[in-house]
Amino acid sequence: MAKVPYKTYLTEEEMPKQWYNIRADMKEQPDPMLNPGTLQPLTSPEDLYPVFCEELCKQEMDSQTRYIDIPEEILDYYKTFRPSPLIRAYHLEKALNTPAKIYFKFEGNNTSGSHKLNAAAAMAYYAKAQGLTALTTETGAGQWGTALSMACAYFGLDLTVYMVKVSYQQKPFRKAVMETYGAKIIPSPSDTTEVGRAILANNPNTGGSLGCAISEAIEVSMRDDSCRYALGSVLNQVLLHQSIIGLESKIAMEKIGEYPDVVIGCAGGGSNLGGLMAAFMQDKLTDKANARFIAVEPASCPSLTRGKYAYDFCDTGRITPLAKMYTLGSDFIPSPNHAGGLRYHGMSPILSKLYYDGYMEAVAVEQNKVFEAATLFAKQEQILPAPESAHAIYGAIQEALKCKKSGEAKTILFGLTGTGYFDMQAYTQFNEGTMTDYVPSDADLQRGFDGLPKVD
Repeated sequence: MAKVPYKTYLTEEEMPKQWYNIRADMKEQPDPMLNPGTLQPLTSPEDLYPVFCEELCKQEMDSQTRYIDIPEEILDYYKTFRPSPLIRAYHLEKALNTPAKIYFKFEGNNTSGSHKLNAAAAMAYYAKAQGLTALTTETGAGQWGTALSMACAYFGLDLTVYMVKVSYQQKPFRKAVMETYGAKIIPSPSDTTEVGRAILANNPNTGGSLGCAISEAIEVSMRDDSCRYALGSVLNQVLLHQSIIGLESKIAMEKIGEYPDVVIGCAGGGSNLGGLMAAFMQDKLTDKANARFIAVEPASCPSLTRGKYAYDFCDTGRITPLAKMYTLGSDFIPSPNHAGGLRYHGMSPILSKLYYDGYMEAVAVEQNKVFEAATLFAKQEQILPAPESAHAIYGAIQEALKCKKSGEAKTILFGLTGTGYFDMQAYTQFNEGTMTDYVPSDADLQRGFDGLPKVD
């Protein structure tokens, strides 16, 4: 049998032309979102029109349509950075002395350095098609803000990005890239919004959170009828657009005669893991295969492993609809460590439901262990991973070491969601031995749980 190539690409003809909606095959649907004022279920896409583009609202509420056509304009844009390669990690396998076969889907081959451009392209396109002129958004580590700034520049939209303050301070060059594409960047929480001023009044030294930044971005978007808000993770629509990762992965693995025994992704809001696992989870839901799915999250922000499955707001300012998800509470402010875009209090309702129903596993890991994995991977595979991606690398290494112990030659697939070239402060701290591991106590988490809304 011929050796599997290091990199497997799809031809243009093999590229997926539709997104996959995983909800169409779920045995039980996630609970509906609730109106933040009445706490009653949202029943139609129109309920979300004040916040999101109309077509995205329809996708958000659609639990029946299995495949949704990707518009030609988005397919044309995808061709600038897709398909992304499926890579066999031969050198990592050798270093671990494992019989496991390790593959990773590398989404970092674009200027954003991440998978985020898959969804950003869709959101900018639908906004332009609706006749809107601007979008607002939040960003944690900066990948999503960069991706949306790129997409807005391509489709001709203005963009305002509220960047979590600690990341704004840690990553000035991320700000420079976004500004190069024409975006306006504001550190969050800020004094430019009512919710930002309220948060600062209560905690003037806060480093911010994704929940804070979401609140500010939505407040600004709702002042202007020609503007809407775009979210880079968590939502059903985002997992839909990111499904192209898993669809491509499945086709590529079929080309080389492989199928994963284990699928692993880092988990913050759920966009990349949801996208990577979608096509393979379909097989599990329809009893065609039985892969394991593992979410790897930061121990500093452990929504799946230590959170509560409950209705909660998606933002700190409590503007958004409520979602049933694993959450640490919308008031939870994660530590200013280097988990970047994984520092979010909640998890995708789709992934939360799948986890609750036993289709997924989850582990939490401290950041020093994450950077140990990142450094080993960088030395062996010659790619410097983002801290978020390194959580998935850690998970893959642990599974490969289990195979070494048992002698099983399992096939492992993980998502390398992006590159770490804007994370050199984190790598410097790790290399100098000054990186710390913060794990919230039960008392810390309880303060967030105490603020959960009372929903019958």
